[in-house]
This record gives sequence, structure tokens and C-alpha cells, in this order.
Amino acid sequence: MSDTGRDIPRGAVSRTARLASLPLGAAGRATLGIGKRLSGVSSEEVSAELQQQTAEQLFAVLGQLKGGAMKLGQQLSIFEAAVPEEMAGPYREALVKLQEAAPPMPVRTVHAVLAQQLGGSWRERFRDFDDTPAAAASIGQVHRATWRDGRDVAVKIQYPGAGTALMADLNQLARFARMFAVLFPGMEVKPLIAELKLRAEEELDYGLEADAQRAFAAAYADDDQIVVPRVVASAPKVIVSEWLEGIPLSRVIADGTREQRNRAGLLMSVLHFSGPQRAGLLHADPHPGNYRLVPDGRLGVIDFGATARLPGGHPEPIGRLVRWALEGRAEDVLADLRAEGFVRESIEVDAQGVLDFLLPFLAPVSAPSFQFNRAWMQEQANRIGDPRSDASRLGRQLNLPPAYLLIHRVTMGSIGVLCQLDAEAPYRGVCEEWLPGFAG
Repeated sequence: MSDTGRDIPRGAVSRTARLASLPLGAAGRATLGIGKRLSGVSSEEVSAELQQQTAEQLFAVLGQLKGGAMKLGQQLSIFEAAVPEEMAGPYREALVKLQEAAPPMPVRTVHAVLAQQLGGSWRERFRDFDDTPAAAASIGQVHRATWRDGRDVAVKIQYPGAGTALMADLNQLARFARMFAVLFPGMEVKPLIAELKLRAEEELDYGLEADAQRAFAAAYADDDQIVVPRVVASAPKVIVSEWLEGIPLSRVIADGTREQRNRAGLLMSVLHFSGPQRAGLLHADPHPGNYRLVPDGRLGVIDFGATARLPGGHPEPIGRLVRWALEGRAEDVLADLRAEGFVRESIEVDAQGVLDFLLPFLAPVSAPSFQFNRAWMQEQANRIGDPRSDASRLGRQLNLPPAYLLIHRVTMGSIGVLCQLDAEAPYRGVCEEWLPGFAG
């Protein structure tokens, strides 16, 4: 194993020590809050101050982690549209710093991994290889190169010891999941971390990722809306695929035109709903870093480490339930929710109350066109996140069946990105075309 690999356990120990400082900080902030309330400071002022202090300490810890923190950070960043700007701003800054601070692998390690994965004569496969990484991610980095036939390619290389470091970070972060609730009210971070741990093994296998990318590339070959780079070569720790130029969605979110925002939003929804029908797979990592608006107006997709196998397309009950809810069929909606396991048999709920709970979430498909934005996302988060509200009380009585867990997370993640884009598009029409059961 390389020196990089041997450093992993020592790094995990030091990260554990840094994370262990968090509970003391939380206890101190709680004591501070009680004292300030006794002195007459309003609960709203105390809450805002505690949020800020908690955010600052969490950001400081995230900045000292790498794989696990970046992975969790990317997932949480999808939902930052639901967070007030005073919290979202520092969060975005912390994530950018985390991504920029990721130290690259030493060149000798890069070459060693390529030799191990592609063979000792790996250089003969390339006309040119840039030793400076073009991008860094949670478990690997990307280099630009020229394949032997002249094609520009992206070479994705996994960090040695990435699996050990990633699992160590996620195990530690799981201990402090409640603290993230300060920044993301109403969001269950612990199940998210548990799911990341379960899927880590798949994401660490670049062979599986390459297979998923090949399936998507074949399904969208010559498509006029979606483009997926073809895989040129692959191994368990290396993927070589065609280079894809384009504007990252993060830049569109930051300063894109109205046309770019709307186009990106529409095509993200097309990918989400058409992927299971066309490729038998759901792209399960709707992070802005995984998408590009390419010069010809198509949406480019460049990362397939997280996918869900849905060979029959999206489950038909989802579309049928949405259609019945929009038609006001409260009793039918409740009956189907029970049949699918969303409402346990032992739970007594009012059918109209359940429909009233669901309808605000379905606004994007209740009209021919809809504009996602942060205000709408924050309204929904506040509606279900306030433990005193009827919606929150009802939400706690509902159940999310395991078969729908990943679909739900990906859908909510995609909605988070659409709200960041402030994108307006005919989402109802996309569902009518691609979501089984929606059009009847």
C-alpha cells in the first residue's frame, strides 16, 4: 500500500478527536441560551444566535474532514434552498472551501494507481496526460488527458484508502446528526448518513459506476436533450470517459441567465423521470457538480456513482397517487397510501387531512408551468418542520417504505436544486410523458 494509504488510519484518529469536541460546544451553547432567556432576550434572538454559533463550529469541523464530510456536505447542499439565507450563505462558503482545500494525490501515487489498474504500459494508451487534477471529489480526482485515438478524455482516479477514510468519517458524523438539524429543520440527517454508508460500497466500485454510465450513454445516444459521455476504459479504481465541455450547474445557480436556469430545470426533470424508463436506472446523485449545460443546449451528466435499479420504470403507484390527489380523491389516496405502506394499518388518520398535507408538495405538477424558488422550499420546510403544526404532527404518523426511500431522497434532492436554480418549466408535461400512472 502507498504512503497515502498508510496515512488513512492516523488521519481518521485525528478527525475523531476533532469531532469529539462538538458535544461540549453544544452543551455550552445550550447553557448560554438558557441564561439569555432568563435575562429577557427573546427566544427568536437566542435561536438565531445559537444557529449561527452551531453553524460556525460545524463548518470548522467539516473543513478538517475530507471524504465523508464532502460526501455529506454535497448531499446537504442540495437542501440549502430550505435554509434561511443567513445560514445558507456560510454553509455554501464552507462547502466551497472544503472542495477547494482537498489536497491532490501526489503525482507518483496517481501514476501508481494507473499502473495497477490499467497495466504497466498505461502511458501507451494516452497521447497526453495532465498530472495536475482538473477536479477533486469526495473519493477521487479527475485528470484531463488525450486518448490514443485523439479524443479528449476525463480520467477519474480513486484515492488509495478512500473506502477506509470515507467510512470512518461517516461513522463519526453519524454521532452528531442531531446538530445538523439546527441548520436543516425537519430533515432527518441520521438516515441520510446511514444510506450513504450503505451505498458507499457501490460508489467505491468504479466498475459498477462504469456499467451504469454505459447504460445511460446507450439510452441517451443522439438524444436532443440529454448527453452522457461514453466510457472509453474502466477498472475497479479508474474510469476513462469522453471529456464533456459545458457550464457547471453551480455556475448557472450563481449567475446563470433566466433561459439557462429554466432550461437546466426542465432537463433535470426529464432526466429524473425518463431515466428509469429508458435506462432502467435512476440517477441518484442530483448534485449540481454532476451536471453541465453543454454548448448545444443539452444537459450533460458526468457522474454515475450513485444509481438505483428501476428496470420497470418509476413505480406506477407514485403517478397514480399524485393524479388522484390532484383530482381531490382523498379516500382513494389514503387507501393507496395504506396499500403501499405509507400509512400503517394501526394508524388512524383523516383522509382529507392527509390530502391537505400532500397538496402543497404537488403544486409543481398541478398547473401547466411552475417556478421553483427558495421561498417555496422554505415554506414547505417550515410547514412540516414546526413540531406545533398540524402538518408536522401528521407527517410524523406517516411511514416511508424502504422501497421508496431512495426515490424519495433523490426526488427531494432534485427539487432542492430546482429551487436553487429558480427554474420555471412545464414539469406537469414531463410527468405526463414519463411518470407511469400520472396520465391515467
